[in-house]
Amino acid sequence: MQRPLIEFWYDFASTYSYLAAMRIEAAAEAADVGVVWRPFLLGPIFAAQGWNTSPFNLYPEKGRYMWRDMEREAAKLGLPFCRPDPFPQNSLLAARVGLVGAEQGWIGAFTKAVFRAEFAKGRAIGDPAVLAEILAGLGQDADAVLAEAQGETNKARLRRVGEEAQARGIFGAPTFVADDREVFWGNDRLERALEWAVAHGRRSDWPV
Repeated sequence: MQRPLIEFWYDFASTYSYLAAMRIEAAAEAADVGVVWRPFLLGPIFAAQGWNTSPFNLYPEKGRYMWRDMEREAAKLGLPFCRPDPFPQNSLLAARVGLVGAEQGWIGAFTKAVFRAEFAKGRAIGDPAVLAEILAGLGQDADAVLAEAQGETNKARLRRVGEEAQARGIFGAPTFVADDREVFWGNDRLERALEWAVAHGRRSDWPV
């Protein structure tokens, strides 16, 4: 019997997605659950709610809590952490590159490298040169990948991913979706999502 899977929906600009991305592989492996990496953009979802930026910016008290909570949680996990400037970062190109990585099998390594650059080193992930450096470090042809990422076919693919997220009621990141479409939101729900995936089996229409 094939093991269950969870979808990991994340935006590269999302603070708590950083924490989840850096620990999901080990947690999923321990639970014998596979991970499907699903980069997407929160911007259109926020815009549909009338927000023009992150709610952490719109609501200062919430933002202050989040930054302190991130410091605590990163320290607990032994992860370096710094605030990106500006926040949120422009994650459009990183998401497009992530979709190419999903097709070619290096999305996990790319995702973690982007989050480290952003939240551990304070680098600008919207800068093509930063992403090119990350891709080269992964042994990829950066120019070819960036060209494919910015092609019309891939741009349309990311738009469809965003439409799928909205149609499925995803409203924040990180979000974890089990085989039976049960949804869990937030880094602190990762373990619960894995438990649910194990208890409720594997959906038959996942790609092998």
